[in-house]
Amino acid sequence: MVKVALLLVLFIAAVSVMLTPHAEAAISCGEVISKLTPCINYVTGRGVVTSQCCVGIRTLNGQATTAADRQMACKCIKSAAGAIRGINLGFASALPSKCGVNLPYKISPSIDCSTVH
Repeated sequence: MVKVALLLVLFIAAVSVMLTPHAEAAISCGEVISKLTPCINYVTGRGVVTSQCCVGIRTLNGQATTAADRQMACKCIKSAAGAIRGINLGFASALPSKCGVNLPYKISPSIDCSTVH
């Protein structure tokens, strides 16, 4: 009887853990790309950092308030950076500081976004 009760408690505990909502990002890749589109000319060496680019970076940084948000933004930026032809990674990495934003991670194709908190 004790064994059955213990198994029942373990089962209930396991189900509770599985049903507990996991942290989900409130920010989407579409939003990230939309905010960063004005920066493409700069990171490809075809223009300067515009005020629209910096507004997008500051807005994105302000919206990414949780670790899940920052990890999602990181993944989106990493994916987008890999898809942009002619991207200058030095320009991309310097972009946040040029806009007065301190990101908790470096924009790089080698970043492990799961470590961003």
